[in-house]
Amino acid sequence: MKRKGLFILAAVVIVILLVAILLPLLVDANKFRPMIEAELRKSLDREVHIGNLKLSLLAGGVTAEDISISDDPAFSREPFLKAKSVDVGVEMVPLIFSRTLNVRSLAVNEPQVTMLRTASGKWNYSSMGGKKDAKKPAAPQAAFSVGVLKIKDGRIQVGSVPARGKPRVYEDVNLTIKDLSSTSVMPLELAAKTPGGGSMKVEGSLGPLNPDDAAATPLKADVKVEHMDLASTGFLDPSSGLAGLLDYSGKLDSDGKVGRSTGKATVAKLRVAKGGAPARTPVSLDYATEYDYKRQAGSLTRGNILTGKSTAKLSGTYDTRGESPVVHMKLNGSHLPVDDVEGLLPAFGVVLPSGAALRGGTVDANLSLDGPIDRLVISGPVNVSNTTLTGYNLASKMSAISALAGIRGSSDTVIQTLSSNLQVSPEGIRTDNLNIIVPSIGTVTGAGTISASNALNYKMNAKLNSGGMLGGVSQLTSFGQAKGTVPFLIQGTTSNPIFIPNVAGAMGNTMAAPAEGLGGALGGLFGKKKNK
Repeated sequence: MKRKGLFILAAVVIVILLVAILLPLLVDANKFRPMIEAELRKSLDREVHIGNLKLSLLAGGVTAEDISISDDPAFSREPFLKAKSVDVGVEMVPLIFSRTLNVRSLAVNEPQVTMLRTASGKWNYSSMGGKKDAKKPAAPQAAFSVGVLKIKDGRIQVGSVPARGKPRVYEDVNLTIKDLSSTSVMPLELAAKTPGGGSMKVEGSLGPLNPDDAAATPLKADVKVEHMDLASTGFLDPSSGLAGLLDYSGKLDSDGKVGRSTGKATVAKLRVAKGGAPARTPVSLDYATEYDYKRQAGSLTRGNILTGKSTAKLSGTYDTRGESPVVHMKLNGSHLPVDDVEGLLPAFGVVLPSGAALRGGTVDANLSLDGPIDRLVISGPVNVSNTTLTGYNLASKMSAISALAGIRGSSDTVIQTLSSNLQVSPEGIRTDNLNIIVPSIGTVTGAGTISASNALNYKMNAKLNSGGMLGGVSQLTSFGQAKGTVPFLIQGTTSNPIFIPNVAGAMGNTMAAPAEGLGGALGGLFGKKKNK
């Protein structure tokens, strides 16, 4: 009796296997293709094309090959999505006997998606989901549900209309959305490789779907980015000089109208100026912000810039319309340790001479940040107090001037104060009202520029301390200079500055050619040979 039962069970299993194997041969799944295309076309309001359909009873579904979904014609005539294949998990009995399509799962394999944004902030996927007639009341949204939606090994290209620069490309995109529905909140997980070799992970929830604008669908998520190369994101103009490696961890909470975000972004090897070099120390921004999607503008409600043990405050507004986000912000730092700030100087194009370093003292800054982020202008007063330029004998570089004051110099230069009105832009750095007090030399004032290639162009005046030969040159006052003041130029580069006597400045530009003899004598004071 037991043996008979086993035979019956084995026969049933064999029949099931035969049905699973033979049924796909007897049922042509392509018969369902027009129905599936029509349903998708109706749901998305986009042209949908599906290639060959294969029915697999063992897998419990249908595989569709060569999928394409058209773009909004206002954006592009190229497909919005192309996929190698889509695996559709369906309930087989209703599909076979009553041609009812009940979808359990969707897996999109190796899709290529093109996302485009206009300058006004509209995305090409915003219109997906059907046309709306403002004169007619909104019809109830058709309910649909899918147990699991997966995107495997995708490639997303993000660009703009009209095209501006190279698009950003995200590779190895893998997305999972559970309990997909038009009316519910859906858990999601997203992982991708960012441009430049970084990575991104998003975990949270999405929905309910906005029937009027898919881009305005509510979203709550934890976002993590590792080693994103800012210069490769496509958001920045490569000629701007902005660069660095970004690590980010934060939260996003959006109701589709207002987005609120908090988190911490850290940039290693930051570069701000075109002629700058990577910063030696990382910079972090601990922030909170609110963003209005309709205005495409937001404000920074908390902004702490951290480097070393220093904290500076950042506040202001930003606007994401146009080619590049535009900011209007203030940066305030009080009594920041010079040791923390010194590592950031290369990012702004300030490279100290070989072997030199700033040690000790504090920095105070009150700066404005204005303009597009890839053409940012930073301006405002900066004050440095009680610092030492180690490994650099300024007196020896200004040998002739030092001789006038009887200065022997040392391997380090103590700077009591340094103040200036600073402006940093893609063209370079400008410092006006520069005032430096070096106790071993005196007071140095002037103004000048550092170009994007780090070239120096400064006109300076040194009011030397009493002593040495200073009394012997009091006759300089007759040429428009204050008593005991020696004019000079600084040229060369930030890593190799060259100090040159400013003979024309000493004369006050009031003398004609016959003053050449005195100019030669003055040049002699700066170590030049006198004319015979």
